[in-house]
Amino acid sequence: MVLPLASCAVGPSSPSDPGFGASPLIPAPEPKLVSMVNIAPVETRPAGFLPTAPAGFAVTQFASGLAHPRWLYTLPNGDVLVAESDAPQEHDEGSGLFGWIRRQVMKRAGAGVPSPDRIVLLRDTNDDGVATMQTVFISGLHSPFGMALVGNHLYVADTDALLRFDYVPGATSIASAAVKVADLPAGPINHHWTKNVLADHSGKHLYITVGSNSNAGENGIDAEEGRARILLFDVDTGRLQPYATGLRNPNGLSWQPDSGALWTAVNERDDLGNNLVPDYMTAVKEGAFYGFPYSYYGRHIDARVKPQRPDMVGKAVVPEYALGNHTASLGLAFYDRTLFPAHYRGGAFVGQHGSWNRKPRTGYKVVFVPFASGKPAGAPEDFLSGFLLQDGHAVGRPVGVALDADGALLVADDVGNAVWRVAPRNQVKSKVSPVAR
Repeated sequence: MVLPLASCAVGPSSPSDPGFGASPLIPAPEPKLVSMVNIAPVETRPAGFLPTAPAGFAVTQFASGLAHPRWLYTLPNGDVLVAESDAPQEHDEGSGLFGWIRRQVMKRAGAGVPSPDRIVLLRDTNDDGVATMQTVFISGLHSPFGMALVGNHLYVADTDALLRFDYVPGATSIASAAVKVADLPAGPINHHWTKNVLADHSGKHLYITVGSNSNAGENGIDAEEGRARILLFDVDTGRLQPYATGLRNPNGLSWQPDSGALWTAVNERDDLGNNLVPDYMTAVKEGAFYGFPYSYYGRHIDARVKPQRPDMVGKAVVPEYALGNHTASLGLAFYDRTLFPAHYRGGAFVGQHGSWNRKPRTGYKVVFVPFASGKPAGAPEDFLSGFLLQDGHAVGRPVGVALDADGALLVADDVGNAVWRVAPRNQVKSKVSPVAR
């Protein structure tokens, strides 16, 4: 079954997980006919709960009472858009015995809820670091995820289409009809349904993520047509073309501020063992092939895939930095502001949704990866944690990460139905008592 300041707190999400860093351990595969399931059951967070940040930082709840918030986007005026979304109703794996089992597992993990299919606007009306306004910005969408503002046009990536809306600065809702500017791969399988979108600095191109239609090609190679890639969309001509391929499930997209390179966070495949395959982040090279489905982490062959393609394996690019095995690393945001100490400048924040098939569990936190001269330069550091309790239950699962107008970090928690805000303790504006260490 396939189920979709100075540094501190340094170290991988799990001390038993060797799959971190520029040179992760890639052990021999241990293929599994039946997935090992070790989900963290969701429970309501205790009253007064706040996740844990490093010394010198404080955490506040920027917004609560949301409905499965997955992705974040900060508008130029400081408003924050939240995509409230889950898998589309016609998502695959919903029928048969395995489909029933998967639904029960996902329900325990806080997923598999009916998709709200909307974008909510959050506004801090009194500049205290807490959203005092929540309003439905766009409704009637189809499992929305990524958002990007280009001029006066807001682009939204639904699961099956790239949409364009007219945007008026300061507006609290958009009532005008969407313009579909491109179809995106979906269909009756649509295994990885999330589509993210990121504009380049000129506003002339959009980069769109498209996940695979399987764990490792088990639905047939034909089902992967147009999948497992990043697409390039030309805003003026409407042309859509592959930019990079062989990326099993890219989600996060962000520009590294020192090098100017496009980076992505990618979820890798399952059922090859506890310590395979590491999720990763990497600079995205135009025209490059990253292995899926024929190989993983460069040229490590996946013998399960038929037919084998040694010619494609020979082209596979090795990712630049492993983010742990089965961590479900989704969100990615480089720090290009000045609110945080210099240690964080140019580094990457990664939202790790958390493992469902690893013992011990890994992820369920936001990690920070320091960079120097545009490249990773050290071990990952736990930055926002505490969502996974000692009894193995989860009170939150981080997904999207973004920077607000002040330079604080925002984290979408789709199980806690909240957006968390992390800022240096001496910069916290909120009248709500923060937790600080």
